[in-house]
Amino acid sequence: MEGAFYIAMFLAACSFSLANALKEPDCDLELPDSETGKVTYTTNQVFWGCLGKRSLNSTQEVHVLNLRFLKSFFSQGLSELELTIQSSKGSGPQIRPPYVVLGVQGRITLSLQVKGISVNLFMNPTKVFFKDTPVSYSILPEFSTREELLDWAQRKYGNITSYAEIDDPQSIILHLDQALAPAFPCVPESNFNMGSYLTWKAIAPVYKGCYIRKVPGRKVAHIVKVMQSSSSSPQIVEVKMNLSCPLGNMAPTLDAVVILQGPPNVNWLIDSDYNVQIWTTGEYSFKIFPNKNIPGSILPDTFPELLHEVHKKFNASIFASYVEIPFTGHIALWAPSCAPQVETSPSPVLTTPSLMTCYLPLLSSLLLPQCSPDSMTLVLKKNILMVLNCQIKHLSFRDPSCQSQEKDDELVLSSSFHGCGMNVKKGIILDNEVAVTLTSSSVPILTEVECLNTSALSVHMDAYNSQQFLRTSSTIELGQRVYVQVTVTPAAEELAAYLDTCSLDLGPEADPVELIYDQMPKSPRVKILTSVSNKIQFSFLLRGHMVPTPTAAILNCNVDLVLRGKPETKVILKTSMKLNINNPTLTSLSMPAVLGITFGAFIIGALLTAALWYISSHTRPPGKRQPVMATVPASESSSTNHSIGSTQSTPCSTSSMA
Repeated sequence: MEGAFYIAMFLAACSFSLANALKEPDCDLELPDSETGKVTYTTNQVFWGCLGKRSLNSTQEVHVLNLRFLKSFFSQGLSELELTIQSSKGSGPQIRPPYVVLGVQGRITLSLQVKGISVNLFMNPTKVFFKDTPVSYSILPEFSTREELLDWAQRKYGNITSYAEIDDPQSIILHLDQALAPAFPCVPESNFNMGSYLTWKAIAPVYKGCYIRKVPGRKVAHIVKVMQSSSSSPQIVEVKMNLSCPLGNMAPTLDAVVILQGPPNVNWLIDSDYNVQIWTTGEYSFKIFPNKNIPGSILPDTFPELLHEVHKKFNASIFASYVEIPFTGHIALWAPSCAPQVETSPSPVLTTPSLMTCYLPLLSSLLLPQCSPDSMTLVLKKNILMVLNCQIKHLSFRDPSCQSQEKDDELVLSSSFHGCGMNVKKGIILDNEVAVTLTSSSVPILTEVECLNTSALSVHMDAYNSQQFLRTSSTIELGQRVYVQVTVTPAAEELAAYLDTCSLDLGPEADPVELIYDQMPKSPRVKILTSVSNKIQFSFLLRGHMVPTPTAAILNCNVDLVLRGKPETKVILKTSMKLNINNPTLTSLSMPAVLGITFGAFIIGALLTAALWYISSHTRPPGKRQPVMATVPASESSSTNHSIGSTQSTPCSTSSMA
């Protein structure tokens, strides 16, 4: 079983790498190892894994590691693994040592570190050899499948605490005595994130690329593909570039392109001090400018198509590496950067111009104008230009006579709205060109810059009592919904408006009520109704019982204005309005309220009268009930009536009339 599995994996890997590369007719697969890149990564995501919940009265932990070392299986050599098992801080006294089951497919030398805890280790001594001092262990039987290993662990110990299946790890850190996981029992899932329980590091298997001999120059391409994450929320992946030369003859610069392909929710953070070009899915930024996001592109899905596009787009001549790795937050890419050896035959002419040593896409993205009510200004820091290896002679606007000035450690280029070739479109968009002249070339590089003329823009806000937005009102009532419309003038199709924040200031005796934050409602009482280019409508409901009861409020809103497709042009305009607050319980009631109260009082009175009559008629003693007398005839004297009345007035006496 095990042999068949590895043979299938090996054949699949070989057929994938060779067949795809051979689809490019000009590729030579004899790329030397000195020109092949290496990718390492650290991640919490395993190929198969799960976390199980311990019962509250149980102190036993069982952790199963199923490790597959493909290289050592085929080469009959030994892979190396550093395994660290440690206890979490503040986990309390350990009552029973946990069991760690180390299943290995292949053969390894193990460096084991156990920190602050004692463990019961299970392993196969024919596959695992200690690199340092051996520790005591129990013999683990040999299993060929995941199911056999899990069945053995569950029969022996019952439910397991964690399971992780990993290919070719270099190091693993296993944290024990963690808080209880929510899942029970532990059922393995593919591409499972182990969270803080387990972290592992590995070298990605490289499918060697090719060398295109017909392409002049030595531009190197490295392709890293990150697989789908178990989470759909935005993720940041840090990529660190390292350059060195195994031969010791380090090249002064590296003309390279790095292609980063991953899920659409990944944003890439590049940590590199070298001149590399970047092509990514999703947005990316450089660590020296973490707040400057550069839009990515849609990359081809298959390797041959990606190879073709990289060759066509970047004129790359060497495809040094292509790797596919599980989702990770940290990637390290090592790329060889060796100076070319002296050749007897003429070498190909380098057609890449020398100005490419300056990374122009990033330089252009840094040309962000700052517009005041009457001027446009661009500022470039000299230390940033040094990092980018950009030696700039000067900057100028569309009018070449408007050149930059050196101020301390900055290059400053500034102009009023009426000079230096400035264009004003639709009264609100300021347009110009910045010419960048490098010391290595007399041909300037032109970049278009735009910003918004805030002095020509205005924001107005009105409140309404109905969602038809017909009649404005400066008075709102507690417990009734308020409708607000924010209007930006003048309107332009290139302009987009967003409601960034809104809050209601109720005065010094009450806390402010936050309605909208970061373009999102802060509570279910707030609804954003419409948002078009120059008009935003929303509504909110102010609760009816507030202590103390406010009588006035100020509605404050911040509106983001930006040119479509150019997030760097964003400006924020503020608007506010005063509102009077009417509390219906303290003022005259409306007719429906009066009728409702009257009808309610009538019903309550009728029910109360009926209840009192019922209580009186069922609780009076029988001896005290008054007899109902018939109508007295007119011939009877008044003395008889008086006698009867006297007799009735003393019911406890004995009557002589009997």
